[in-house]
Amino acid sequence: MTTEKATFGAGCFWGVEATFRATRGVTNATVGYGGGTKENPTYEDVCTDETGHAEVVQVEFDPTIVSYKQLLDVFWANHNPTTLNRQGPDVGTQYRSVVFYHSPEQRAAAEEAKANLEKSGRFPRPIVTQIEPAPKFYPAEEYHQRYLERRGLSHCAI
Repeated sequence: MTTEKATFGAGCFWGVEATFRATRGVTNATVGYGGGTKENPTYEDVCTDETGHAEVVQVEFDPTIVSYKQLLDVFWANHNPTTLNRQGPDVGTQYRSVVFYHSPEQRAAAEEAKANLEKSGRFPRPIVTQIEPAPKFYPAEEYHQRYLERRGLSHCAI
């Protein structure tokens, strides 16, 4: 089986990870940090909102079971892409809405999906999701991996 990678930032990574893990065709999901300036950031570093990193989930998926476009649908459906640097009560650039693409095809698909969503009128405000090349990915500390699953939770409570 050949897998591909996709990387998404949609707020606190615990809920994003759980959502993607529950998606048929996803073989792995790892929470971590991407898009910042500091090498090997820690959770504490990222929480300062000074490193430029976003909390992200790197998804490995089997494209014969789930397409990248379907993963984009999961991404759009599970957060508010109109709030700049914020998801619910979480505020800061680390909670920004971002698609980090791994290929020209992913970039084109993400830009097309964003444009279609914008035209759909589903959201009353402009979509602020950033679409950027995949940066170096830093896995988060082990205690963040499968955080909700290990606590018997299916989602974050707000």
